[in-house]
Amino acid sequence: EQAGSTMREVVEGVKSVTTMVAEISAASAEQSAGIAQVNQAISQMDQGTQQNAALVEEALAAAQSLSHQAVALSQTVGQFRVA
Repeated sequence: EQAGSTMREVVEGVKSVTTMVAEISAASAEQSAGIAQVNQAISQMDQGTQQNAALVEEALAAAQSLSHQAVALSQTVGQFRVA
C-alpha cells in the first residue's frame, strides 16, 4: 500500500507541474502579445515622428520663401515715391 500511496503522490506532483507549465506557457503567450502591441505602438510613433519632421521641413521652406517674397515686396514698394 505504501507503493500505491507513493505513486499517487508522484502522479499528483506531475499534474501540479503540468498545470504550472501550462500557466507559464499562457503567461508567456500573453507577454508576447503585449510586446507585439508595444512594438506596433513604437512603430506608429516613429512613423508620426518622421511625418512631423517632414512637415517641419516644409514649413521651414515655406517660411523662407515668404521671407524672400517679403523682401522683394518691400523693395518693390520702396521704388514708389509719395507725392
